[in-house]
Amino acid sequence: MMFASRVLQRLLRLPAPQTRHIVVRRDLPIPAADGVTLLADHWAPAKPGGPLPTVLMRSPYGRRGLAGTLLARAYAERGFQVVLASVRGTFGSGGGEFLAMREDREDGQATLDWVTRQPWFDGSVLLAGPSYLGYTQWAVAAGAPACVKGMVPHVTSARLALAFLRPGRIELETLLSWSVSTATQERPFGMIRSILDGARIRRAMRTLPLAVADQVALGRQWPFFQECVHHDREDPYWRQWDHSADVASVSVPVNTIAGWYDIFLADQLRDYRALVGAGRNPRLTIGPWVHASLEGAGVAVREAVDWGGALCRDQPVPARKPVRLHVMGSGRWREFDQWPPADHPARRWHLAPGGGLAAAPVADAAPSRFRYDPAHPTPSLGGARLEARGGGRVDNAPLERRADVLVFTSPPLERDLEVIGEVGAELWIRSDRPSTDLFVRLCVVDERGRSTNVCDDLVRAEVDGVTKVGVELSPTAQLFRRGQRIRVLVSAGAFPRYARNLGGTEPLPTGTRLYPATIEVWHDPDHPSAILLPTASPALRRASPAD
Repeated sequence: MMFASRVLQRLLRLPAPQTRHIVVRRDLPIPAADGVTLLADHWAPAKPGGPLPTVLMRSPYGRRGLAGTLLARAYAERGFQVVLASVRGTFGSGGGEFLAMREDREDGQATLDWVTRQPWFDGSVLLAGPSYLGYTQWAVAAGAPACVKGMVPHVTSARLALAFLRPGRIELETLLSWSVSTATQERPFGMIRSILDGARIRRAMRTLPLAVADQVALGRQWPFFQECVHHDREDPYWRQWDHSADVASVSVPVNTIAGWYDIFLADQLRDYRALVGAGRNPRLTIGPWVHASLEGAGVAVREAVDWGGALCRDQPVPARKPVRLHVMGSGRWREFDQWPPADHPARRWHLAPGGGLAAAPVADAAPSRFRYDPAHPTPSLGGARLEARGGGRVDNAPLERRADVLVFTSPPLERDLEVIGEVGAELWIRSDRPSTDLFVRLCVVDERGRSTNVCDDLVRAEVDGVTKVGVELSPTAQLFRRGQRIRVLVSAGAFPRYARNLGGTEPLPTGTRLYPATIEVWHDPDHPSAILLPTASPALRRASPAD
């Protein structure tokens, strides 16, 4: 265990522990309100030397894997007791088969009640954990008892999977991969199974109709996948499991940790803004991380130990501004009073004929045109993915060489250009199909010509003639250095990250017919297609094309 502790410290870049001698009590029964028995493990220093606050984490991923080896041990070695509980339907907790996002409020409240009745409880609880473990924090936050002193939601949101289910589009890769993972995670031979599952998942993602993809991947229907395919996030079906409406009423102090390439970033910032709008004082940290980043996990643990530990012990919290951001391209962290920063107004960079970016639309510019074929869809590359492998920043050359991708590039910048905040695009398009997806990606091109992705997103648009389409790219903080160039990619898909638009009028879950589309992007003065970059005013005046 000493070796594991030292590896943990190095992996997560943690300060030295208070102790490396930890005692774990396994499979403790917790009664749920409806009589179901949930199981938890209790981690604590072997010689606590007095009362210690409790970190509570509720997880669907088991108690002996990474959640225990990494997170529970990290907190226990640094002066906390830890309760790591398995959510209903997973790893010994009763209630039948795992149904994601169900009963997490009721079971979380029952678990909190159980913690307060334990003889070792010192009167203070910190809620912590990433992803689904963060969703379980939000599930109980609005009605949390006074003993909950703080929460540290990490790469997560109060409505979890609904982030992938915007009307008309599905983040297929994340949804199907996570469905298969949770459906099979308790089977033996996990390493071999993950290799085999990967091949089946790739085949399943190309299956039509979309509603049978889980059967191809698993050999049976998986309830959560079916729910997501047939109910988008605006559907009242999700109302009782969507906790985002309760965020503004949360009075528990919140310290939220996000990543620029995380699948939940936009929703996590939505939760943050709801707290600020309600007069709360949350903290926000965003680093250059993908969802499964160990570096991000280490920052979340350090914030929980330092900030959360101070709250639990009624001590002053470490001083800093509310917003702390890693500015990519600079290698620096910066602190701000608010998100988005007030001194970064949006400025337009116009798409121009011949693949340029200009300060103003070009007169008499013919539209740019490309053809999208859902039988051979534009692939996804890098960006926000559930798995760390293949996500984040990548070389975009394979995309930029494709005939179904438009590329628009600025001249080399004369001075540094800092972009921090919400990135948007306004594109005027025409298509010969009634429904068209539009994927827009912002890239930075270095002095050697290597193009790497900064942020992106996809929307589904109903097109009637030349139609203006707005795209909200994921937020970012990026320094474009002198001599580098800004690049914008436009396509009609990013598969399998997003399910294909088949081009017809059949419903998304049941459609099978494929219709290629010819798409035009207009960029004349009457149709000023542009990307909107939130840019520090002095840098913009020095670095942008002539006003």
